[in-house]
Amino acid sequence: MTRILVVEDEEDLREVLAYNLKDAGYEVFVADNGNAGLDEARTRKPDLVVLDLMLPGRSGLEVCRTLKADPATRNIPVIMVTAKREEIDRVVGFEIGADDYVVKPYSVRELLLRIHVVLRRNTPAAIPVPANVPDRDRLVFGKLTIDRASHRIWVEDAEVTLTALEFRLLGTLFDRRDRVQSRGALLEEVWDSNEDLATRTVDTHVKRLREKLGAAGDYIETVRGVGYRFVPTPDSVHGAD
Repeated sequence: MTRILVVEDEEDLREVLAYNLKDAGYEVFVADNGNAGLDEARTRKPDLVVLDLMLPGRSGLEVCRTLKADPATRNIPVIMVTAKREEIDRVVGFEIGADDYVVKPYSVRELLLRIHVVLRRNTPAAIPVPANVPDRDRLVFGKLTIDRASHRIWVEDAEVTLTALEFRLLGTLFDRRDRVQSRGALLEEVWDSNEDLATRTVDTHVKRLREKLGAAGDYIETVRGVGYRFVPTPDSVHGAD
């Protein structure tokens, strides 16, 4: 059974969410403050965390940042829930690793749909695999090795740790190599969002992904004014902008 942790300090809302999630077939754990939520996430290892932004003890941003920095919890998807509506709040949430961002007030039905989408896209099957490459095989591309089954990558035989979102971004660019991907297309495919206001978060994640890839970072090229492209072959690198 899929397990969901709800970290919410408003008792009424926490109980409503827990009830509806259980009714939808999920196993649910709850916490009413940031410190308790962090402890629950580390102990329970849920499949997804619904995380309020404004929490006593430790803010949702701090909790998310800590989860994403820990190899044991960084791949747990996080949906942030908050009354803050400003663009910068959404951007900061995505930049520290949140997988989605829901603004209060919201309908429980909307949240359930978003949970379904995030869970679906965080499975290995959510990243398309080239028809001629079995899932179980590692893909070798010059200095880069990708193992889809375990969600692990290596650059020049050194393992590199990516968040689930970074892995999806890399997989999307890799599977569409030599085809330019606009920021809007990447938002829709990787973040399941078509909102133009958050396009700069794509630039932030691509920059971070390049830095983590190190010697293989140049495989991702910038196409000025358009978006990004993964080079067609390892020997066709011209250098990333």
